[in-house]
Amino acid sequence: MALRPNCAKFAHMKQRLSILIVLILSVVCVHRASAVEPVVEPSYAWGILQPLGLHYPAPIDTLLYNYYRTAIPTAVSNAFATTGNQASAGKNMIFMEQEPISPFFLKDAKRYWLPSESQQRFYNTRIPMSLVGYNTGGGRDIAQDYFRFLFSGNFSPKGQIGLKIDYPYSKGSYANQAAKAFNWNLFGSYMGDRYEFQGYINSYNALNQENGGITDDLYILDPAEIQGGLSKINPKNIPTNLTASRNRLNGKQIYVNNRYKVGFWKETYDSVYEDSIIAREYVPVSSFIWTLSYSEDRHRFYNTSSSDENFWENHYITANSTGDNTSYSSIRNTLGVALLEGFNKYAKAGLAAFITHDLRKYTQTIDSIPIVGDARPEGLTPYPYADKVAPKATENYVYVGAQLTKRHGSLLNYEGTVKLGIAGAAAGEIQADGNISTHIRLLGDTVTVQGYGHFSNTAAPYLMNHYVSNHFIWENDFGKIRRVRFGGILDIPQTSTRANVCVENIQNMIYFNDRCLPAQNGGSVQVLSLRLHQDLGWRALHWNNTVTYQKSSDTSVLPLPQLAVYSNLYLQFKVAKVLDVQMGVDMDYYTSYYAPSYQPSTMTFCNQHEIKCGNYPYMNAYVNMQLSRARFFVLFSHVNQGSFGGQDYFSIPHYPLNPRRFLMGVSVNFLN
Repeated sequence: MALRPNCAKFAHMKQRLSILIVLILSVVCVHRASAVEPVVEPSYAWGILQPLGLHYPAPIDTLLYNYYRTAIPTAVSNAFATTGNQASAGKNMIFMEQEPISPFFLKDAKRYWLPSESQQRFYNTRIPMSLVGYNTGGGRDIAQDYFRFLFSGNFSPKGQIGLKIDYPYSKGSYANQAAKAFNWNLFGSYMGDRYEFQGYINSYNALNQENGGITDDLYILDPAEIQGGLSKINPKNIPTNLTASRNRLNGKQIYVNNRYKVGFWKETYDSVYEDSIIAREYVPVSSFIWTLSYSEDRHRFYNTSSSDENFWENHYITANSTGDNTSYSSIRNTLGVALLEGFNKYAKAGLAAFITHDLRKYTQTIDSIPIVGDARPEGLTPYPYADKVAPKATENYVYVGAQLTKRHGSLLNYEGTVKLGIAGAAAGEIQADGNISTHIRLLGDTVTVQGYGHFSNTAAPYLMNHYVSNHFIWENDFGKIRRVRFGGILDIPQTSTRANVCVENIQNMIYFNDRCLPAQNGGSVQVLSLRLHQDLGWRALHWNNTVTYQKSSDTSVLPLPQLAVYSNLYLQFKVAKVLDVQMGVDMDYYTSYYAPSYQPSTMTFCNQHEIKCGNYPYMNAYVNMQLSRARFFVLFSHVNQGSFGGQDYFSIPHYPLNPRRFLMGVSVNFLN
């Protein structure tokens, strides 16, 4: 027998509270056990730099500061264009943080919720470590949950294995908006004297309901006008443009990085007994590297309602429903040889050379409908081209490159990588990245000054030139995209100041136009970006601010909010000398601009020049707490709704942000 609505709601809340209670009891156990924690060397984590798998230090997620923001979709960026729901589509509108269009553009809007090479972390924890976290909030109909699990353990001083699981799930504040993803990541490393290994397997499966936005913005801006005087409405009752559409993304990645080092043993002798060796250290001189990366991605878009099909202008394959299916795979091999930095006093830098081969395959929706003639069913849009897009394609990319690094200097450090395309679809491509940093003394403090640059001349991704689906088909012959970027960073720890100045020029930029089709700008677009991060504090009172100014030379091609601000005012203190507390209010704000529209069937953000979004402060009131190795928070998100800032809280046209809601969460760090 089905539960009555109130009983079902109570059972749902009881289940979620039970999970929180279990984790909070774990907090108490962890705190009691902290008095007898084992003394071990500090744990550390690192990420990997392509193409040769170099390390860079990365934090372990155990900090108290702003832990509550893991429950807010807009935490991705100070200016985040989003459909509103956690784990759903979004685009970072801070230009200098944007990534280029990927070979499989259909998952770009979900990249913030999916695993990737850039997000991969490896750990050396000496003793096993587990991080377990759970966020929850909202009622039964708008429930939002996020489960996280991370385990890492060393099977030897030099080797470790680990497992990571992410499961965000949200029903959404508005109708037909549910989103979820299940991601798991198995990883391991071995850092031996002669042999090094880093590897992982990623898998993801994400599902999004698509509602196409609300049918009338007045339901948010002025509900009384559209409801005949009624000033309130349940957001779930607001009608949406789509009711039976969904996107599914799934895929995996296998990555293996091997490095064999050749060198010599350096021996240290006893100062009294000169023939007695007291220490031996292996000093690598050169290394040979092989990296294998295999990935596959699949996108499916379904619509099962004939009335929903009116949302789209064109229907090329079927008129009453849609079942698009696109897949992509890549197998990339890189062979390299490196002369290592620091093996003697004259080896001031490391130098490496490499060659990469990348085989990419594409499979698209099969279009078996005749282009013209009596056999073409009525109601279908005339085919836009004389020939059909090939349902399958294969591309080969071959690159050679070199890398120069100096990472251990006390005065000057630098990295530079150049990659040239020599065969296949990569012929004529060039990519060059570099950065240089130094430390100087200023006003009794050590100031870091860094410069960075990027130059690339790269071919358009295959799917930007050739794509077929029920609602969108294109055949393009885009030219190479050229990008030049230069910038500098000034970091002053004493005053908690960090400034970043950057300028970029893009020729032949590819973007999605107001018809949701890819287009290439024939000229150049310049972007100037200035970012200032400044922390202020007096005793327990803190005020942290990040201000970003960005200016696009052509807003019809590249619209950006000109000013974006994140401000966080809070108190930080201890209770009974054991409980750390951060309590305050934060705000995201950016100036109004022609925010991109969202196209559900291709999961793309497209330019439009009719509706402006922005000029709205999105505020959250929160309390973060930490007891020993456990963190927990309570959050009142969008606390200013209806009282400060007006009602225009649309992130993109027809997609309002989440209304005010209460959320809570806990994360426990277990050391076994």
